[in-house]
Amino acid sequence: MALGSHIRTEGSGTRFTSFTIPREEILDLHIHDGEFVALVGPSGCGKSTLLRMIAGLEAVTLGRIHIGERDVTDLDPKDRDIAMVFQNYALYPHMTVAANMGFSLEHRGRPRPEIAERVRWAADILGLAQLLERYPRQLSGGQRQRVAMGRAIVRDPQVFLFDEPLSNLDAKLRIVMRGEIKGLHQRLKTTTVYVTHDQVEAMTMADRIVVLNAGRVEQVGSPLELFDRPANEFVAGFIGSPTMNFIPGRCTPEGFAAAGVMLPIPAGAGNAHAGREANYGIRPEHFEPCAAGQGVAAWVMLVEPLDSETQLVLRLGDAQVIALFHERLAAAPGECCTCDRRRKRPFSSTRQAGCAWWRLPPQASMSRVGVRRGSGLRCKTHPAPSVRPDPCVASTG
Repeated sequence: MALGSHIRTEGSGTRFTSFTIPREEILDLHIHDGEFVALVGPSGCGKSTLLRMIAGLEAVTLGRIHIGERDVTDLDPKDRDIAMVFQNYALYPHMTVAANMGFSLEHRGRPRPEIAERVRWAADILGLAQLLERYPRQLSGGQRQRVAMGRAIVRDPQVFLFDEPLSNLDAKLRIVMRGEIKGLHQRLKTTTVYVTHDQVEAMTMADRIVVLNAGRVEQVGSPLELFDRPANEFVAGFIGSPTMNFIPGRCTPEGFAAAGVMLPIPAGAGNAHAGREANYGIRPEHFEPCAAGQGVAAWVMLVEPLDSETQLVLRLGDAQVIALFHERLAAAPGECCTCDRRRKRPFSSTRQAGCAWWRLPPQASMSRVGVRRGSGLRCKTHPAPSVRPDPCVASTG
């Protein structure tokens, strides 16, 4: 590993009046050399603040920040060897593309031949070679974003920082630029921290995702790990589009009694938690149509055809849920349909203190279980049960 390319925050934090983070929850995060990490969460969760702390644009009142082997907590942004791409491009309108891209090198006193060579190299990577003499007003939104990225690339920094760079682009262009940024990272292998509120961007681009909520880290993991094994209800509801359905109810030996219907749960879970109130979580894509009498009856409220898929808003007992079918269904509002859940990983968490469970693959041997106590998040590791036809992990803390 090239020293100086990984990022480590140790107990880092800053104080705001909007929320208070307990001392034991102050952020500890290690971003590995060459890794692409996305910071996601709702507005006001602290993701841009964390990025600005790494960049040196926000004061760190607790803990330390290291980039490689250097403690950069008290260094100015210009001395941290990072490059940041902002949401609004921040291009100089009176400068050409070439001048914009080479400005930081010129400001550092680099020789003109070196600047021209670095600009041509970055322009070739980003497809800007034919646009170097144009001005920002003559460029499209996607081209301006490429120029902003090129200005960061020419510096050859240890770390790239992206602060919602695609939010100002239209939907089609966002998809194109998403692929270009990921391809750029695969080519340069530079450590990258990417802030976005769009979970699709995070899921498709990142090696790991950090889910933030009110200044605290809820879970860190690969995109599929967060989708398949969320640490808690917040992560389960935040990751995935459409979002996971949550149905309040009660565990019984026969199953999960919710909204006037009986829903299936892992074998043994009903007896272990009988009588406890809980939220039953199931993802929209984990529904499947079935013959009458083999599943749960639901009433169609709304039909949304999506090319080769069909999204239905269903009335399931007293609850309203969204179901996504990877096929075209001839359904109409007011009709009754019968659905079952696919044999995936339904997530369920109790509304009483400290219990969570979810299904695991049959061969899984270990699982991380997030248990909430008060305002903190703790993680415990439990062995998977050795004998269960429908294996699950439970923690009752």
